[in-house]
Amino acid sequence: MSGSSMQVTDALNRRFFVDYPLDAASRIEQLDINEVVDAAQRQPAKILAPVWRRLLPATAAKLLRALPQETADDLLAEVPPSQAVRLLGHMPKPEIEERLSRLDPAVRANLDILLAYPDDTAGRMMQTDVSTYRDTALAGQTLAQLREDGMQTARSLFLVDDEQRLTGAVLLEDLALAPPNTTLGALQQPITAAVRPIDSIGEVSRVFEEEDVLDLPVIDLDGILMGAVMHDTLARTVQKDATANLQTMVGASKEERALSSPFFTVRKRMPWLQVNLITAFMAAAVVGVFENTIAQVTALAVLLPVVAGQSGNTGAQALAVTMRGLALREITIRQWTKVLRKEVIAGFLNGVGIAITCGIGVFVWSQSIGLVAVITSSMILAMVAAGFAGALIPVILTRLGQDPATSSSIILTTVTDIAGFFAFLGIATLMMQFL
Repeated sequence: MSGSSMQVTDALNRRFFVDYPLDAASRIEQLDINEVVDAAQRQPAKILAPVWRRLLPATAAKLLRALPQETADDLLAEVPPSQAVRLLGHMPKPEIEERLSRLDPAVRANLDILLAYPDDTAGRMMQTDVSTYRDTALAGQTLAQLREDGMQTARSLFLVDDEQRLTGAVLLEDLALAPPNTTLGALQQPITAAVRPIDSIGEVSRVFEEEDVLDLPVIDLDGILMGAVMHDTLARTVQKDATANLQTMVGASKEERALSSPFFTVRKRMPWLQVNLITAFMAAAVVGVFENTIAQVTALAVLLPVVAGQSGNTGAQALAVTMRGLALREITIRQWTKVLRKEVIAGFLNGVGIAITCGIGVFVWSQSIGLVAVITSSMILAMVAAGFAGALIPVILTRLGQDPATSSSIILTTVTDIAGFFAFLGIATLMMQFL
């Protein structure tokens, strides 16, 4: 092609891109990639950007990677940041870092913010390289494309409009059974649930549970599809968080592993062990107040761990149930009075049942009605206090903006030990004449 003919062709393409970006995008999706690159690389990024905004993300990313480096970098900086993030989502991480390093610092800073969603959010869990389709695509062509791509897709095919806004979904089984000439629009089902990138894992779990969906689309404020959270990804994340919470509840770091070095383990555990030591001295101080009482009735020292152990278990149960309710959004901190009332009542009723059994055992062992009265009354009070503390501690931590899993059991143990010791030894002191 002569130089003048190429200039005319470029001018016509430029006018077509400017005046009809949607038609240009539809046409580009049907052409061979090399043919598109040859025409696009001679156009300014500002001319290509409106067309790239309307291309399906997978196609746009594939073409971007085929363009010359300078053109691709200019185009990546020219498209809206949310669109750039979706294009980068179809690339491996090393390539993403390489492309970002070549961008203007201000542009990169904006993209870094969008790429680095906070931990425990849908944005961090979502899969960004989810393929999207138009409702005019045919079932036969779509299946052929899926086979070519190795079926690397969600269990639902997501349909978008000309502005990349999510419009519906097609189940894979419906696609496989449909006649080849059926359009995806005829097979689509409405979107019953979607989340935002900043929604928490608890919110994502709630939507999965209530809506019974296979894959959960993630959309921005304009309804544009940004990715999807897969059910297996959510399951792994929840399991990982659950095991991490088991560690943080007792003062161990989330980063610690079974084969972590001893020095790393000591550095992470020592601060909370020191805190635990202080709280242990607080509980011991309560026992020290009643030293004379214990000296007069040595049986109290034998029964003291029984009260502390039962109240500790009661508090741990209330703590676990409350924390799960907060994590899964079954309750909010506004409902703390209902949760508190429920755990106090449960603690009282359980306390009565345990006190009766314990009282029978103590009477058989000591033949002392006074000792039975002390252990039964203190057991009820201690378990009520434990239920109260187990429900209130995670609510208070959440209200203060803290993770309720963070060493909550250490705080709870302190409260239940002090309450149990004080109730048991205090009642024993008051009833000393009957022991």
